This record gives sequence, C-alpha cells and structure tokens, in this order.
Amino acid sequence: MSTGGADKSGSGGGGAGGPVKTPSDFLKSIRGRPVVVKLNSGVDYRGILACLDGYMNIAMEQTEEYVNGQLKNKYGDAFIRGNNVLYISTSKRPLTDGA
Repeated sequence: MSTGGADKSGSGGGGAGGPVKTPSDFLKSIRGRPVVVKLNSGVDYRGILACLDGYMNIAMEQTEEYVNGQLKNKYGDAFIRGNNVLYISTSKRPLTDGA
C-alpha cells in the first residue's frame, strides 16, 4: 500500500525522467551555501546557511540584515526562529540593489 510518496522506481511522476527532488532534499543540499532568508516582516537576511531543523529554525553565518533593500546590520552568527520565515532562497550570485 502506497503512502503517495515519490520513490525511485521511475513509474508515474512528471515524465522528465530525472529523480524527484523534495523540499527536504533541497534544504539538505544548500547547507554551507549562501542563502537569502525572507521573513514575514519583509526583512531579508543574507549569509551562509549553517543548519536548520524541521521547524525551519535557521542558523546562519556571516549574516547581513537588509531592510527595504538597504544593508542595516552585519552579524557573525544569527539564529532565526522558523515561524518567522517566509522563504529561503539560494544566492547564485551576490545580490545587488537597483535591478
């Protein structure tokens, strides 16, 4: 009896032929990489993702705080409580203001 989860059998799925990547897989793959964490308040934190847990509590290193796109503060390490997180995004390149 299936629970509806994705498996490696290759049947079903979207037809792309590649392995299905879950949100959990994505979060594991970005540990140690630069990320942008957007809070419900609209504040962005940019830094290196040190770790996170199942509640989306996040520990970051080399963290910078941006309010309305403006750098407001720099922190060595930062801890963000998961219920404040709107999303986590990877930084493929340094983000600049004034796109």
